[in-house]
Amino acid sequence: MDKQKIADSIRAIYDYPKPGIIFRDITTLIGDGEIFHEVIELLRQRYQNEHIDFVASIEARGFIFGAALSYALGVGFIPIRKKGKLPYTTMSGKYSLEYGFDEVEIHIDALRGKAEARVVLVDDLIATGGTAEASIKLLESMGAQCIEAAFLINLKGLGGEQKLAPTSVFSIVDYEEK
Repeated sequence: MDKQKIADSIRAIYDYPKPGIIFRDITTLIGDGEIFHEVIELLRQRYQNEHIDFVASIEARGFIFGAALSYALGVGFIPIRKKGKLPYTTMSGKYSLEYGFDEVEIHIDALRGKAEARVVLVDDLIATGGTAEASIKLLESMGAQCIEAAFLINLKGLGGEQKLAPTSVFSIVDYEEK
């Protein structure tokens, strides 16, 4: 795997959505079949011997990687969505925003009755880690064991990785920006 090739396939958009922000645009990566395949294959190899029961992902961009990994591993997929987006009975977890709170939800039967299900959480990017932290706590409150949180991109300067401890974090591309 060529991490630099993967990093080079991610477009940087400066001053979006506001001045001083560098938006990491993954559409250029997923639009390149070879590189997208390489990312999913890297994740498949990482988790193929971990006896994963489910891949859980956070909407929306996380679904792109999570669903593909779920398929590659031949395991179930668990969507974690913003409050009010899932049609069946849910459990929810709150997380802090700069000004207030938000919530993520999961169906109450997402683990299909599997006690101590082994789950990997997948998203496109970790920044401050609030959404991932709430998602892990939600999965664990249902009896799942989140064996790792995997991200395409880790914005290391924002401290999200530390917020997820003791859950281990894996990322493919790291940026030091704050």
